Amino acid sequence: MTEGTGRRAGDLPDDLTDVEAGMWQAFRNGSVYDLRAGDAAVDDPHGDRPWGPERSVRARVVCWLLLDGPPALAGRVSSLKLTGLRITGPLDLAGGTVVPFVEMKGCRFEEEVLLPEARFTTLRLVDCAVPRLEAARVQTEGDLHLPRCRFRRGMRLTDAQIGTDLLLNQAVVHRDRAGRSLAADGLAVGQDLQAELLQAYGEVSLRSAKIGVSLSLRGARLAGPYTRYALNAPQLTVERTLYLTPAGLGSPMMSGVTPARGTRIQHVECEGGVRLDDGRFGDAVDLEGARFVLGDEQELSLRRVQTPELRFLGERPGRGKVVLSGAKIETLVDRADSWPGPGQLHMGGFTYENLVPQGPFPLAERLQWVAAATAEFNPEPYERLAAVLKESGEDEDAREVLLAKHRRRRETLPLASKLWGYLQDVTVAYGYRPGRAAVWMAVLWAAGSLAFAHAGRPPAASGDQHPHWNPALYALDLLLPVVDFGQASQWQLSGGWQWLAAALILLGWTLATTVAAGATRLLRRN
Repeated sequence: MTEGTGRRAGDLPDDLTDVEAGMWQAFRNGSVYDLRAGDAAVDDPHGDRPWGPERSVRARVVCWLLLDGPPALAGRVSSLKLTGLRITGPLDLAGGTVVPFVEMKGCRFEEEVLLPEARFTTLRLVDCAVPRLEAARVQTEGDLHLPRCRFRRGMRLTDAQIGTDLLLNQAVVHRDRAGRSLAADGLAVGQDLQAELLQAYGEVSLRSAKIGVSLSLRGARLAGPYTRYALNAPQLTVERTLYLTPAGLGSPMMSGVTPARGTRIQHVECEGGVRLDDGRFGDAVDLEGARFVLGDEQELSLRRVQTPELRFLGERPGRGKVVLSGAKIETLVDRADSWPGPGQLHMGGFTYENLVPQGPFPLAERLQWVAAATAEFNPEPYERLAAVLKESGEDEDAREVLLAKHRRRRETLPLASKLWGYLQDVTVAYGYRPGRAAVWMAVLWAAGSLAFAHAGRPPAASGDQHPHWNPALYALDLLLPVVDFGQASQWQLSGGWQWLAAALILLGWTLATTVAAGATRLLRRN
């Protein structure tokens, strides 16, 4: 706006300070207005060195320039580019439309920045000290850059709409009165949200946020001691990949670049619960090297997550729970030492199509992984693992998994059923090792044949017509309940030999029954 009667557009207002007048002219010229002293300690916007009037401007003058500033000089594009300035008073652009390009570097804001429902083309605050950023429902056609900024009382981007990228790399955000550092529920970002090496000392809330490309939290440190969650992002949608992976410290290009030799690596660390329930991720969820410090009642929750790939390659949580109930994954990439122990893992309804272990992950440890997820017996995780192994051609391992399922189930049965289960296990391994029954049959046949050979020829059961006495055929006739070799009905044993014959008949029926049960189970499975 132009104040005063008869003032021409572009004339300096009368009440501007010399510093503000310089900013006014730089705005019209589209040039950078730099008031740094040249001393790194003095110029640090986060330090304790005072900045006096010689580098201070009023926030209302900044708002004046952005909302109703003077026209650009001939051949120039007006823009606000400030470096090393102190802005006094609240910067209130709520509901306004800001057309000029805005970039502030190394500036110090004495009071909060208010941008609710404001509209920008591009807004960049780089390495600035800001008490608090209020930007609910803010809209930008281009980027919103806030790298290396420090927010002492948190920031709000609820329902904000960012046209291209949102950058929070190396930002430091402290909590607000509700215990949140970043409140960005309903946030929509057209391309990438990069928050690499972010330090958040309060809950990061991204509920129902939508990210057009990728969400990078590489090397971030998230601490939520004041709330249940360090990262609270249910119903998050990321069109490509969520990165909770390491970042190289000091690297000028951190995102997606392998750090050079000797570069110090910082892993993601979340102190508090992580909730990604009902999330949708177009490419992957990558947790390589991530460290989750959970309380006993806190969770790394991935309930009902859907993604083509889950890279579960972080450090094993010492406490808390990992919950994958209802998640749908195509490829699970994992390590044996990344999964928590018994009682800390829940996988009810968890489905995956392929297993790609990184490093040694023998079947015995994979079975321990399933057992850890089923404090109370649940056949589903065993059957899912067996199906995946069979699909990949590992039939023998698949049978071992199903055998482990029956052994685990046996422990939940009453005594009689448990004994019957032990018998099936010893004889034919619940039908998964049917050759074992033939071995038992051969052993019993050999033992019976040898015993009856020492019995001598017994008297005939009746009549003069009877077959030649054959101890081996007699033993086989007793063992096979449905086959008649004409021996058992023609010769009459007495005394202890009768008890031996009865034992062979009983064992033969038992073996036949277990073989039939195993064959039925095998046919049903096929």
